Amino acid sequence: MDADRGLVEAAAAGDREAFDELVRRYQGLIVGLARSLTAGNVDAEDSAQEVFVRAWRSLPGFRGESTFRTWIHRIAINVVRSHQGRLARLRRMFQSRSADRSPAIDPIESAPDRRDLEEHILLRDAIDTALASLPEDQRLAVVLRDVQGLEYKEIAAALDVPIGTAESRIFRGRQRLKPLLEPLRKGR
Repeated sequence: MDADRGLVEAAAAGDREAFDELVRRYQGLIVGLARSLTAGNVDAEDSAQEVFVRAWRSLPGFRGESTFRTWIHRIAINVVRSHQGRLARLRRMFQSRSADRSPAIDPIESAPDRRDLEEHILLRDAIDTALASLPEDQRLAVVLRDVQGLEYKEIAAALDVPIGTAESRIFRGRQRLKPLLEPLRKGR
C-alpha cells in the first residue's frame, strides 16, 4: 500500500499543493541521497531540485507499479548519474585544453584544516569518503538501505535488479565499509 497514493493522484491531475506536500515529505531524503552519491558534492541540492522537476513533469505517466517513494528514488539515481556523466565529460574537456597550464587549485580542497569544526561534520565527511571508495553499484545499494531506509524490495525496484542482487551488493558494500569505518568507532 502506497501511503502517498492520494497525493500522487491529485498531483498527477495537476494539484500543485499535493505535489508540494510530496516534495516536503521527500526533499530531505533526496538531498541526502544526492549528497551520499556525490560524496557530499555541493551540487546535491541542485540535483535534488532537478529530481523534483523531472518528477513533476513525469507524474502524469506514473503508473503506480511501484510506490512513489521507490519511483522518486529511481529518478534521483538517474539524475545523479546523468549529472556525474556531464561533469566527467566537462573535466576531460577542460583537462585536455589546459594540459599545458598548471592545474587549477580548488579553494575548498586547499582550505586549512579547521579544528573548530563540529564533530558531526567531520564524521559525515569520513563516512562520505568511505562511501565514495565503494564501487558505484555497492555504494548506491548501501546508501539506499542504510541512509535512505528503503526496503530490499524497494531497492531492487529502484535499481532494476533482482532482490538477491540488491542484497548481495549491500552485503559486499558493508563488508568493504567495516574496516574503513572501524577507526571512527574506536575514536568515540
